[in-house]
Amino acid sequence: MNWLQIARERQEELLAELQQLISIESVLDEEAASKEMPFGKGPLDALDFMLKRGEAAGMTVKNVDQMAGHIEMGQGQELLGILCHVDVVPVGDGWTYPPFEGRVVDGKLYGRGAIDDKGPTMAAWLAMKMVKDSGITLSKRVRMIIGTDEESGFRCVKRYFEKEEMPTIGFAPDADFPLINAEKGIAHLVFSLKNKPTSNEQLLSFIAGKRINMVPDFAEAKVATISQQTAANFQKFLQENGAEGSLTNEHNEYIITVKGKSAHAMEPEKGVNAAVLLAKFLTTELAGNGLAFAQFIVDVFGKDHYGTALQLNYYDEMSGETTLNPGMLKFDANGGTIEVSMRYAVTYSFEEKMTAAQQVLEKADFTMDIVSNSKPHYVSETDELVQTLVAVYQKYTNDFSQVLSTGGGTYARVLKKGVAFGMLFPGEVDVAHQKDEFVEIENLVTAAAIYAEAIAKLAGE
Repeated sequence: MNWLQIARERQEELLAELQQLISIESVLDEEAASKEMPFGKGPLDALDFMLKRGEAAGMTVKNVDQMAGHIEMGQGQELLGILCHVDVVPVGDGWTYPPFEGRVVDGKLYGRGAIDDKGPTMAAWLAMKMVKDSGITLSKRVRMIIGTDEESGFRCVKRYFEKEEMPTIGFAPDADFPLINAEKGIAHLVFSLKNKPTSNEQLLSFIAGKRINMVPDFAEAKVATISQQTAANFQKFLQENGAEGSLTNEHNEYIITVKGKSAHAMEPEKGVNAAVLLAKFLTTELAGNGLAFAQFIVDVFGKDHYGTALQLNYYDEMSGETTLNPGMLKFDANGGTIEVSMRYAVTYSFEEKMTAAQQVLEKADFTMDIVSNSKPHYVSETDELVQTLVAVYQKYTNDFSQVLSTGGGTYARVLKKGVAFGMLFPGEVDVAHQKDEFVEIENLVTAAAIYAEAIAKLAGE
């Protein structure tokens, strides 16, 4: 079966459905959350969109508590799972094209979710339809499992698997080709200022970041007083760091802002953390608890991304460096907090490293709490699932690159036997969680062909 030819013939269908899905603003909205809309209207609308496509294609669909759902075809005792998500991170500023339009320009389709994870989801969806329409007999059921809270904690798939069966094998089209068989552990850490701010603090407030899995691209501080040299010092600081920012006076408060560059928390080095940058400037201007807050940010997160200052750093050959991303930072009259997404190596001694960090913090102005911890996930390179998927990828690309590890967390980690399989190709720029996110249309079509072949190989007779 020439899956690539079939995918090319159905390219317009693929793009049209992807544009429809991208047009749904499926960003988590906790304020609007309810039993009927657990993560807000947008994520639920995106789930409903997919389930209606499944019904229209004559497949079996199910909605699980408005949090997740599935589309299923085929028969058999065993189940092949394809785990996708339709929620997206907030947009941020500075987009060239509307983020919820799906505009096609020069062979690329732009929009929030284009590569993470609406584009890959629609490639896998077209693959399911192509296999169904081909008439191939399936010996396993094939189930696309669709989540709506992947970007904010996996609550969707947690609920799903409380009620539904675990796939025998599966893959998540939400990462890189050729295949990712090792995913780092992901911990949510919160650092809290020990001392409560006083009534005469120079730093009135500090805020940056909307999600811990994104590098903050904007930070703002409100300061009660500044020196005569502060404005000049700030302009010099911006020039030295190649940054943009502003200093204004409103209602007898000085507002200082800095712009950075967003990136995924698994690769914080690809972004510019606006919070760290602003804190660096503030250490030269503040006193009191505000200074302690800013200085801690600089000391722990300003020198490297690896947590070296807290003895959290660790490297292994399998998965690389452990990284920390301070994604949500806040200081006000109630205190100061820094929420961090930590991506740690597969062979990391988590408890020992946390204990070492706590000992370092005994002499610091901050405490550390572990909010959550998702352990690393690993499937051997010699496993039949890995071998089959890699062979399929090689057939369509003639690329014999080695399998990979990632600091990102995909739905593969919730499977008993699952891996992340595409759809970012080697050499492609990863624009997930960044402004002007896009997917290469040619690669989108090729991915659909790869997924169709994978389904046929893993679930066909």
